[in-house]
Amino acid sequence: MSTTDTGKTTDPAAAGQGADGDLGEAGSQLSTAPVETVMPGSFGGVRGPGAAGWLAWTGRETLGWARWFWRQLTSMRVALILLFLLSLGAIPGSLIPQSGTDAQKVQDFKDAHSVLGPIYDKLGLFHVYSSVWFSAIYILLFVSLIGCIVPRTWQFVGQLRGRPPGAPKRLTRLPAYATWRTDAGPEQVREAALKVLKQRRFRAHLDGNAVAAEKGYLRETGNLLFHIALIVMLVAFAWGQLFKSEGNKLIVEGGGFSNTLSQYDDFKSGNLFSNDDLTSFSFNLKKFTATYERTGPNKGTPRTFQADITYSVGAYGKEKKTTVRVNEPLKIGDSKVYLVSHGYAPVVTVRDGKGNVVFQEAVPMLPLDANVTSQGAIKVMDGYKNAQGRSEQLGFSAFFVPTFAGAGKGDMFSRFPALDFPVLALSGFHGSLGVNSGIPQNVYQLDTSQMEQFKDAKGNIVKKRLLPGETMKLPNGAGSITFEKGIKEWAGFQVTQQPGSDWALIGAFAAIFGLAGSLFIQRRRVWVRATTGADGVTVVEMAGLGRSESAKLPEELGDLAALVHEQAPTKTDEPDPDVEPPVPAEGAEK
Repeated sequence: MSTTDTGKTTDPAAAGQGADGDLGEAGSQLSTAPVETVMPGSFGGVRGPGAAGWLAWTGRETLGWARWFWRQLTSMRVALILLFLLSLGAIPGSLIPQSGTDAQKVQDFKDAHSVLGPIYDKLGLFHVYSSVWFSAIYILLFVSLIGCIVPRTWQFVGQLRGRPPGAPKRLTRLPAYATWRTDAGPEQVREAALKVLKQRRFRAHLDGNAVAAEKGYLRETGNLLFHIALIVMLVAFAWGQLFKSEGNKLIVEGGGFSNTLSQYDDFKSGNLFSNDDLTSFSFNLKKFTATYERTGPNKGTPRTFQADITYSVGAYGKEKKTTVRVNEPLKIGDSKVYLVSHGYAPVVTVRDGKGNVVFQEAVPMLPLDANVTSQGAIKVMDGYKNAQGRSEQLGFSAFFVPTFAGAGKGDMFSRFPALDFPVLALSGFHGSLGVNSGIPQNVYQLDTSQMEQFKDAKGNIVKKRLLPGETMKLPNGAGSITFEKGIKEWAGFQVTQQPGSDWALIGAFAAIFGLAGSLFIQRRRVWVRATTGADGVTVVEMAGLGRSESAKLPEELGDLAALVHEQAPTKTDEPDPDVEPPVPAEGAEK
């Protein structure tokens, strides 16, 4: 038995019909119809066929241009160009502030860039993903992929329903070829070859004096899977962007939250999102726990952040307990509740000149550094009356440090994030907080434009650093403020609702597997022909052809030929083609 690897044939007559699927497919795409020459009426001094002919010609031209445009749009070249443009268009969406994400940053950018701001605004770079040009690229890519997949799917289904093509006339022209002579009959050889090929998971059948087989259909399946996965990812991405929502809420220990729009501190959503899309649930923060490294080079580094909460789903859901940690969100339907931040909320009590309590609650402070040096504002809006009996509003600018660095060591700052030596620094104001003007205010900042600072009899500004349990008295019998010993912690939660994320993940994995299949699986065809030679001995020919060049094809054909050869061995009196014939001695008769 011998195996040879020859060059691929370019002779259609030699290869035969169906030897290589590319030849038949390419021939079916060529048109031999005569080119029709149409002369539109009255152009160039040539008399045309009249109005009816002109309309018919215009219709044919329009249809021709439409077909040309559709062929270009559904080509792989244009699909890759659109995919590249989509990736390119996403770059400004990542580098330039987006109005849907942070409108304040967009306004700050416009204020800082008087020239670029208006240009970016006209180009839609502040809202890239909802701009006309990005949507156009997105839709064209979507249509291109669908237009590419549908005909290829029908073509592939037709190939699966059909049989492998018959053997070419000249198998010697194919890239991998093997032949030998055997005493076994042609039918016996063909039956053995059919059995061997089916055991190797080839689709095989008898076709005249040969066995035709084909394998590697998963290559095209992987190709189609990759394109379908891209469509799934595009749909999931669009679905997620249009119906997404993201809100943040700061909750002090003992406080609660209900998933309604009015409960959020800030909220943003997609263009098609509505309030009815919010998942119905609520939860209460029972306790927040944070631990930190006490020694070593990582001193102060957080070790654990966890929030113990109770939650219920729906209006009458049963209450359940759980713990939310960093990167371990609470999942409720399409919503996820993440733990994103934390800080301290010192409890303060404000009394008026008569000793009546007009304010008592835990006031959240916003951290300024890694050691939780915090700043905030205490606002007493109702119930306070000054020494003269007039109603006023009080405001206190506050700094809080969980571990005070100590007097004489600089300003108020913390040297450790845990509550080792808490200190609260206050300075008070009285007047109008401006909350009744209708203009939104930051609850963590104090607007003192309509307020006066408390001063003592000597005209000194009244401010003081308080330890837990200490009180700062306001001048002229205006009351007092007490830093209570109970210090609560707060946790910041982010509630996200991103529909389609699971489908996007499935599409991503499917795209990877599909691409791997289309790259590494080779589609190939094998033919085994057994005929009776002129001397009555059976001649066996085996040949293989791949849809793409591969060094493994001759090796695979050799393995298949060895298995068939076991059932139909070489004729015993045949010379071994690998052994050279003996050279006759000198003088011997030739």
